[in-house]
Amino acid sequence: MEKVILTQGLFKDSEQKGKTYLVVLDLDRLIAPCYEAAGQKPKAKRYGGWEEKEIAGHSIGHWLSAAAMMYKVTGDQILKDKLEYAVDELAHVQSFDTSGYVSGFNRACFDEVFSGDFRVGHFELGGSWVPWYSLHKIFAGLIDAYQLADCQKARLVLEKLSDWADKGLAKLTDQQFQHMLICEFGGMNEVFADVYTITGDKRFLNLAERFNDLRILSPLLNEVDDLAGKHANTQIPKVIGVARLYDVTEKEEYQKIARFFWEQVIHHHSYVIGGNSNAEHFGPVDTEPLGILTTETCNTYNMLKLTEYLFAWSPDSRYMDYYENALFNHILASQDPESGMKTYFISTEPGHFKVYCTPDQSFWCCTGSGMENPARYAKNIYTRIDDKIYVNLFIASEFTLANQIKLKQETQFPYQQKSKLLVTEANGATHTILIRVPYWLTGEMNVSINGENVEAHVEHGYLKLTRHWHQGDCITWDLPMSLHTYTAKDNPHHKAFLYGPIVLAGKLGHDRFPETDIVADHLVYNNYPLIDVPTLVTTEEPSAWLELTDPATLTFTSRPIGEPGQKSVTMIPFYRLHHERYTIYWQVMSEQDYQSYQQDADQKAKKLRSMTVDYVQPGEQQPEIEHDIQAKQSSTGYLNLVDRHYRDARDGGYFSYQLAVEAEQANTLIVTYYGNDQEIFIDGKSYPRQFNILVDQACIATETLTGTNPKQLVDQAYPIPQSLTNGKNSVHVCFEAPEGKIAGGVYGVRVIRN
Repeated sequence: MEKVILTQGLFKDSEQKGKTYLVVLDLDRLIAPCYEAAGQKPKAKRYGGWEEKEIAGHSIGHWLSAAAMMYKVTGDQILKDKLEYAVDELAHVQSFDTSGYVSGFNRACFDEVFSGDFRVGHFELGGSWVPWYSLHKIFAGLIDAYQLADCQKARLVLEKLSDWADKGLAKLTDQQFQHMLICEFGGMNEVFADVYTITGDKRFLNLAERFNDLRILSPLLNEVDDLAGKHANTQIPKVIGVARLYDVTEKEEYQKIARFFWEQVIHHHSYVIGGNSNAEHFGPVDTEPLGILTTETCNTYNMLKLTEYLFAWSPDSRYMDYYENALFNHILASQDPESGMKTYFISTEPGHFKVYCTPDQSFWCCTGSGMENPARYAKNIYTRIDDKIYVNLFIASEFTLANQIKLKQETQFPYQQKSKLLVTEANGATHTILIRVPYWLTGEMNVSINGENVEAHVEHGYLKLTRHWHQGDCITWDLPMSLHTYTAKDNPHHKAFLYGPIVLAGKLGHDRFPETDIVADHLVYNNYPLIDVPTLVTTEEPSAWLELTDPATLTFTSRPIGEPGQKSVTMIPFYRLHHERYTIYWQVMSEQDYQSYQQDADQKAKKLRSMTVDYVQPGEQQPEIEHDIQAKQSSTGYLNLVDRHYRDARDGGYFSYQLAVEAEQANTLIVTYYGNDQEIFIDGKSYPRQFNILVDQACIATETLTGTNPKQLVDQAYPIPQSLTNGKNSVHVCFEAPEGKIAGGVYGVRVIRN
């Protein structure tokens, strides 16, 4: 009944750039892994990056969802035709497997799971990398193609695929099923709730609820924040799933879980731009560590989806305050306006820069959700609930409620501090229009209808206007904004600055900037040299030292308060800052604090960075995969006392990584341990932490951990004989536990040049 389209401005431009990428992608290349998984010859060579790995096929799922939504909001017939072709191709591939399976990887991992005796880890199931996660994208894409773009064949493919999953999973006991859920599985509970609503078949509702991971959801139900150390985007889709299940079943526990999770993540685990996670994981409550691998873009995409549910249950401006923050400052900022490429992480490391995917050699998870983001810009500008129309966001757009009313919002926000809502079609019926009163207002909204000021009642943070609406009616309102300060949760000296809802970033130029920031490997610049970022020495409010020097671009210039050197700094909206160095968080101090400020830690970090050749964080999915993790009888964990993951191996087990070295220089291996680790007793048996460290199968050290440095991380250096690195660009580093002993835990592995 309703339709929203963008008309002009920031989001329309970004939507068009996103649509172009969807159109130019070669569907035969995206579907190629599905042909190969079915034992058939593809029509074209598959794309590179993650599409060459076991997660292959996730991208065609994301593309289906993105194209379906983009078609719904733009009506582009080219996308509709491509959608029909993609679904036809998936149906064709599915016909080669009588079970109904279709995906971008071999079915063998699921066959192992369905046997009940299967291998499982946090990111591995049946010997494959997160197979349910990848398949979830295809399920979701088929659902969106059917529901948003009326691709009827998508329903047939979906039902066959759902039957395959139900028949296989029916063989598992509840205990086996929960064991399977150790491995990341995306939002399988959400998609099977959708399959149930589409088909009416209660098998799929039962299956949706079996996909509820009780290890994660039970603490949330009891309002316990046990998120620290957990892979963030593994958990968010699980909660979206229970939110969907609440809509289907009306079980109150599902709503309770979703509400508590949202409150904790938004208020205790998020950054100023609305994103969350560091190196893909949640940290301890109320910490905000700065770094290169912060705020994974997929996470924010999913938190926006969860926010939709909470707002629909209880419309309140605070939900859309968050939505606006994350949409403008993270999602809009994550797409390069020139190339249309997407970010994986948004770095909060002062002096770093954004890193974008390539068009055809990346296909990271955030490339996939990044395809969907521009198609979703129009989704929550307005929300209709019964006869109420909520104006949530100030974005130039049109809203049509078929045969009842059509609205057009005209605004240049945030470059203009006002907005206008025109009634371009109406039948005289009564509607309630509610306009969000944002938290950042610094003055009155001054609402008028047809030129006459009105006093409007405020309901849950929305101005409430109820009347018979007629064509030509016009609502206008002011949106007065000013500068204000955000202070990091864990460091009073780390501050960010906003203008209204817009996060400002410092423009730091191109000093020692890489040749390109559009790369196939998103980790390639993790150890790239940083630059010195000025400390802002002031105790005044930002309005006293930061001036709006170009209203047309929201460019701000400071007084010379940057030290050392009394520098002036320039700040612009973060969504406008691309292809140069920046900082979002500034070090802000009084003159006295600055004079006494000890920079030992910073100097040590800079020195270590300048010496680092390669680094891997054990226990975290992407760094380990990118460093070719090999392991036997090995496990990972998280120690909240130091906010760090680790990996160990036991009883003849091992784990290893491929690490870069500098061939013509002396290299040293730096390994990080926890100072409390020592011999442990399990079932009455002693397990010393004694292990060998091998480089290309040559033992360079035997280490014993005895717990002599309590409650802290310690670094141990192991020189690598130059004979092992001569003529090489990389070496194989292995931690090997003899029988009855433990290797590790290892909290970090670094190669430095001497």
